[in-house]
Amino acid sequence: MSDTSQNEPFKQLGERLKTLRQKLHESVADVSGAVEIEETALTRIEGGHERPSEDILMLLISHFGMKDDEAAGLWQLAGYEPPRHDHEHEHDENNRNTILVMAVDPRVIYSDGAQVHANSNGVVMSFSQANGSPQGLVTAKIGMSREQARNVIRIMQDALNYSEPRQLNDKTSQPDEQSDN
Repeated sequence: MSDTSQNEPFKQLGERLKTLRQKLHESVADVSGAVEIEETALTRIEGGHERPSEDILMLLISHFGMKDDEAAGLWQLAGYEPPRHDHEHEHDENNRNTILVMAVDPRVIYSDGAQVHANSNGVVMSFSQANGSPQGLVTAKIGMSREQARNVIRIMQDALNYSEPRQLNDKTSQPDEQSDN
């Protein structure tokens, strides 16, 4: 094995990711912020020195808006099996369809922290819970288009406005006065 292949075992994967980033005219900082990894980690991945985790690779594929066949090629370059989609059906040896059903988790996870990263492609929101560290424990990440983010802002504002008790608009009224409304 040559020194290059030992030092850069994922060179083809890294070059492909770097090409995708450059085609979108994005910096390392833009992409690393969108998928929430350190710039040095993305640089090592693009240099072929490091293989991204399956989660990070999925985020990169989503960020770059890759089609399924292109994404499958990246999974193969990374040495992973391509993930199966919930809507895909498996065929068994008798050519019968097998349907994969995913359980929905109805629990609500509360957060006390949030980070939002936005660029020209979209927005990634990370929600966290304090666990004694400054950054907290990330409990959920949600990615969306810029248009969807605007809709979420509007929907949240409407929900907050609707749920707040009505207050008097008269600034001259005393705090202990009550309205007949």
